[in-house]
Amino acid sequence: MREITAREVQQTMEQGEKLNLIDVREVDEVEAGHIPGVIHIPLGLLEFRLHELNRGESYIMVCRSGGRSARATQLLESHGFNVTNMTGGMLAWEGKVQL
Repeated sequence: MREITAREVQQTMEQGEKLNLIDVREVDEVEAGHIPGVIHIPLGLLEFRLHELNRGESYIMVCRSGGRSARATQLLESHGFNVTNMTGGMLAWEGKVQL
């Protein structure tokens, strides 16, 4: 499984690069604060919403601490997606947060 740190994601975004971030936390967690521009798909619904994603794109998975996003990364990898897990999750995120 490929991994990227929250700091690396933040630096890439600050350089103006567009990233496809998918936040797999629950609704109340995302409403409490999320990375601006993130796609929200709760982990429990991810398998049912695969049709919304493009296999030609790369995705970075985000959750609270990195555990759920690791499971999401494995799921998407098994379906042929180019995906990376953001280690440390939102607990490690020091960038801008949208409410």
